[in-house]
Amino acid sequence: METPRAIRISVVVVVLALLVVLVVGRRGLSRPRSWNAQTEPARSRYARLVEEAREWVRPIQVSELRRRLAVDPKLRLIDVREESEWAAGRIPGAIHLSKGVIERDIEAAVPDVADDIVLYCAGGSRSVLAAENLRRMGYVSVYSLEGGYRAWRADAGSAAPFDAASSK
Repeated sequence: METPRAIRISVVVVVLALLVVLVVGRRGLSRPRSWNAQTEPARSRYARLVEEAREWVRPIQVSELRRRLAVDPKLRLIDVREESEWAAGRIPGAIHLSKGVIERDIEAAVPDVADDIVLYCAGGSRSVLAAENLRRMGYVSVYSLEGGYRAWRADAGSAAPFDAASSK
């Protein structure tokens, strides 16, 4: 007959094993046996990284963003593109925190982790990666603009004119 201590140890071991299975399965840490980081082309690794981040980040369409901007003055719109892309044009009302510094500077720009934040880049990939990092930092309402600035520009027929003064 097993002692109560041995039973407790067995229960702990089983619970830990179940936790490992749940975490690995939920986080998608396992890779297909055919996946090899040394031989995959760089674009494939990048695309895989973006696709994994998309599982955790909520998308927002241009039409929904326009609606939200019209009714929610507290919505935080952040352009994560490079400085040269920002200088060439941006969505009115956005602030600029490029993907390279957003994790460092977000707490000063958006101190409340419960604020609604929409990130955008040129096409939607960099903003997904940045949004995933903000989610991991504790921000609970982060979105990535589907199609990015290109989608915003393509929908420009209903766009408000660009106002440089409102975008600083």
